[in-house]
Amino acid sequence: MSKWFEFSSPGIVGMFVSAVVVYAAIIVYCRIFGLRSFSKMSAADFAMTVAVGSLFASIIATPDPALGLGLAALCALFLGQWVVAHLRKRIPGATKLLDNNPVLLMKNGEIIEENLKSTGVTKSDLMSKLREANAFRFEEVAAVVFETTGDVTVLHSAELKYGDIDDPILEGVKTV
Repeated sequence: MSKWFEFSSPGIVGMFVSAVVVYAAIIVYCRIFGLRSFSKMSAADFAMTVAVGSLFASIIATPDPALGLGLAALCALFLGQWVVAHLRKRIPGATKLLDNNPVLLMKNGEIIEENLKSTGVTKSDLMSKLREANAFRFEEVAAVVFETTGDVTVLHSAELKYGDIDDPILEGVKTV
């Protein structure tokens, strides 16, 4: 019989026990290190989310890494994320060093082709995000920003133009 169907460790019972323990550990780590760990507000946050998911799956689905080693690795990820968040907050220039800049993809209804190319975003991707944001006309789109996390933000309104957006909202956005 396959190990998957065994009712002893590392079979199904072991997998369920590991899943419960790791899940509980992730909740405890989130309580200790804060929800910022899964915020997806920066590239480091996004990487953290992917890494935790991958490690979670590895710990519960395979005998290597062992449960104790996997829990230690998760703790190291959370601790590393906490350190990066504090560096970004306390050291001037750390954010510029650690994060990508958001990039402007559209301005006042005009697509910025050069920025589409530099980010690898296709027109089809852009149109999908415009539809998702319920943008109906190009002339109503004041700005489309490709965020540091890979998300796309669409700022649109019939009355709004790019110049009407408060400067702090677009601070750090690469225009070309």
